[in-house]
Amino acid sequence: MKRWREYHSVNRAWRRSGLLLVAALMPLLAGCEPMSPTPAASTDSATTATALQSLDPGQEEGEAVPSPSATDQPATAEAPQPAAAPKRTGMPDHIFVVNLENKGFDTTWGATSPAPYLSGALRGQGVLLENYYGIAHNSLPNYLAQISGQPPNAATKRDCHTYTPFTGSGTDAQGRMQGEGCVYPAEVPTIAGQLSAAGKTWKGYMEDMTSPCQHPTLGATDSHMKASSSSDQYATRHNPFVYFQSITSSPDCAKNVVSLAALPQDLASVSTTPNLSYITPNLCHDGHDHPCVDGSAGGLASSDQWLAQQVPPILDSQAFKQDGMLVITFDETDGGTVGPPEGTTGSPPGGTAGGRTGALVISPFSAAGGTSLQPYNHYSLLASIEDFLGLPRLGTASEPGVTPLAPTSTSAPKPASHERGRPRRNRVRSAFVIRHVWFA
Repeated sequence: MKRWREYHSVNRAWRRSGLLLVAALMPLLAGCEPMSPTPAASTDSATTATALQSLDPGQEEGEAVPSPSATDQPATAEAPQPAAAPKRTGMPDHIFVVNLENKGFDTTWGATSPAPYLSGALRGQGVLLENYYGIAHNSLPNYLAQISGQPPNAATKRDCHTYTPFTGSGTDAQGRMQGEGCVYPAEVPTIAGQLSAAGKTWKGYMEDMTSPCQHPTLGATDSHMKASSSSDQYATRHNPFVYFQSITSSPDCAKNVVSLAALPQDLASVSTTPNLSYITPNLCHDGHDHPCVDGSAGGLASSDQWLAQQVPPILDSQAFKQDGMLVITFDETDGGTVGPPEGTTGSPPGGTAGGRTGALVISPFSAAGGTSLQPYNHYSLLASIEDFLGLPRLGTASEPGVTPLAPTSTSAPKPASHERGRPRRNRVRSAFVIRHVWFA
């Protein structure tokens, strides 16, 4: 009997060491592509043909009306090669999200990009998600999707020039509101409420917002649809937190939806850095306006200059170095382009109706210079943040086919289930399996 126990004790030890070895080797075997100056694009129309979706009458000023051929082609790869290994093992617990405006993948990430800092210096430090898509035109639905998982409706696709309450007829199995309107009732959950309930922290940093939690009165016209002066280029529609009464009716809104000027002080220590920092530049610095109200050129070049000032303090912060993740993406493309239709090859759940923008992910836990060809959208981003921070998925992010961010050329393993009634402990454990593909 003693020998039997000794045998099985040794056997268990070998199995444990084998599992640890597999976990350590996963980043090296992930098959990321090396960085390349010009990402390849597929010409296979069988996987990308789509019926185009016209923009609503509330199309943002300066945006082109989509042409009948405005379909984004998903990127494909020939022979993926391993990228560099992650700098260390672990998982993100301080996540930074930066949204820029209205640029397609080729414009931002191509060889002639007017953003050399983003497409060059930063690109080399992170993983480029080549098949990342917006979920709608115009702006507002994309921002709302990132923090709530709610789908577009007719009012939000027009960018809510009037701050109207949502009129609904109930919810579906994923908790998505059925109806139309701009300001969601208090029972609609957001990641902000999830984080507060879990004892974690969040902040929205809005450049040029003149007072905390700034938004129109319910039913009033939004006076911040355009920049009015060089010091007032805040856009309400780029601040998703103020479209949820669960946030605006809480003291958390004034405390947590603040000016971008508060970010440097919050980055001073790990304890003052939120678990989720949601950062929105003004209408000039996000690339939306060109030219800008102050007479500068604007566009993507302006965004690049802004990033060169704002990103280094984030990357140098104690929280980022400890367990950070920075995601830089765009709300939608210009020109009204769309991606593959939902339900077809190359389209993630929630769709690609906002066009192919790409996204860059930088983290101490991810491989520098990697490339992912997995299809993603804003719901994928929400699902990833929720998984990393141990939260249940909301709205469309809870669809079974939603894949969290992972910089491999093939699909990452998915949890067995993300049903709303599933025990939280099991949900977090499933997400942990996915993290090992990227965050070893």
